Amino acid sequence: MNYLKSFVAGFISTIVFHQGLFALLHIAGISPRLAYNMTPTEPFGVPSVISAAFFGGLWGILIWKFVSGLPRKSQIIRSVVFGAVGPTLVAFAIVMPLKGVEFKIEYVPFGLLLNGFWGLGLWVLMQVKTK
Repeated sequence: MNYLKSFVAGFISTIVFHQGLFALLHIAGISPRLAYNMTPTEPFGVPSVISAAFFGGLWGILIWKFVSGLPRKSQIIRSVVFGAVGPTLVAFAIVMPLKGVEFKIEYVPFGLLLNGFWGLGLWVLMQVKTK
């Protein structure tokens, strides 16, 4: 398995697919929050979007480990499903409580949509041939 490629694919998928869809949802008036949040985050003061992309890279390694050996159709489906469920569950169960963010049920479909689209982006980017 190519850990570097799956990390880079997860990182880029966060910037292009996850945040791109987030921006479109904001433009459409569905999300009040802006995409590409540049607010520094703890503990290193990096922009929030870069922090999210870093964790997207880590998720990319984990998810690709589970889908890489599957047939193409199964890879696509599982990348989307694992991408939707895994990061969303961790965000709601661990990250939000640690940051003191209140859970609201209406966040669930939004999280599943954004992270599922991220998972699709991971799969698409893993199809890019490298030398």
